[in-house]
Amino acid sequence: MIKKIILWVVVFVLLLLSSGYGFLKYNGLIPRYIYETVAPELPRFQRPTVLVFNKTNGFIHRDGLPAADAMLRELAENQGWDVYITNNGAIHNLEDLKRFKLVVWNNTSGDVLTESQRSDFKTWLEQGGGWVGLHAAGGDLSYKWDWYVDTLIGAQFVGHTMNPQFQNADLYATNKTESMTSHLPTPWNVKQEEWYAFDQTPRNKGYEVLVAIDEESYITVGKGHFMSDSMEGEHPLVWRHMQGEGKVFYSSIGHTAETYALPEFRELIKKSMLWAAD
Repeated sequence: MIKKIILWVVVFVLLLLSSGYGFLKYNGLIPRYIYETVAPELPRFQRPTVLVFNKTNGFIHRDGLPAADAMLRELAENQGWDVYITNNGAIHNLEDLKRFKLVVWNNTSGDVLTESQRSDFKTWLEQGGGWVGLHAAGGDLSYKWDWYVDTLIGAQFVGHTMNPQFQNADLYATNKTESMTSHLPTPWNVKQEEWYAFDQTPRNKGYEVLVAIDEESYITVGKGHFMSDSMEGEHPLVWRHMQGEGKVFYSSIGHTAETYALPEFRELIKKSMLWAAD
C-alpha cells in the first residue's frame, strides 16, 4: 500500500513538473538561443516597405504580437507602404536593410541577432535608418548586447506591474505642443495595460521623453522588489532620439491586444513611423 502511494506521488510530481515545463516553454519563459544565418529571399517590393521583425527568444506576447502586426499593416497601407513580416534575424544585413523604409521590432525578446547582424543593423541605423521598438523590444531584465540597451533603448527594464499585472492608469504627454503627442488627452487614461519601469529616465542621456505615467493613478509595490514597477521622479513610457543620422522611437506601451485598437495609441505609432521613416 505504501509503495503504491509513493508511486502515485512520484507520478503526480512528474506530471506537475512536466506541465510546468510545458507552460514555461510555451510562453517563452525558458530562454532560447536560436539564430538564423541565411536571410529570407525577399520579393520585389513595388512600394516603400516596412520591415516588421517578430523574433522571440524570450517571452512570447501571444496576444500582442498579432494585434501589433495587424495595426502596423493597416497604418502602413494607409500611407501607401507595404509590410514585410519575419522572425528571421538574418534579414539584418546591410544589403537587405537598405531595401526598407523603416524597421519595427514588434515585441521582440531575448537575444535575437548574431554579432555580424548586430554590426550591420547598427551601421544601417546610424547611417540614416529609422527604427521603432514596441513594448517587449525594451523589456528584458538583461541583455547580451550592451549597445542595444544602453544606447538604442537608453534605459534598462527593471520590472512591471504585478499586483495586479494589468491596471488602468493616467498617462500624460510631457510636451503638449509636440506634434507627435498633441492628439493625446490630458490625462490619457489607458485601461488594463502592463506598466514597465526602468533603471533611469532616458532623459538623462538627452533623449526626448514623449509620454510619462502618473504613478499615483495605479497600484505599485515600490522599489526593492525583484520586479520593481515604480521609479523615482519622472516615469517615462515613450521616448525618441537621434542615433547618428538615424531615428529611434521606443514605446513601452503595448502588452495587450486591446491597446493596439486604441485610437490614441494607433495615432501615436502612426506618427512615430512617419517621423522615423522621414
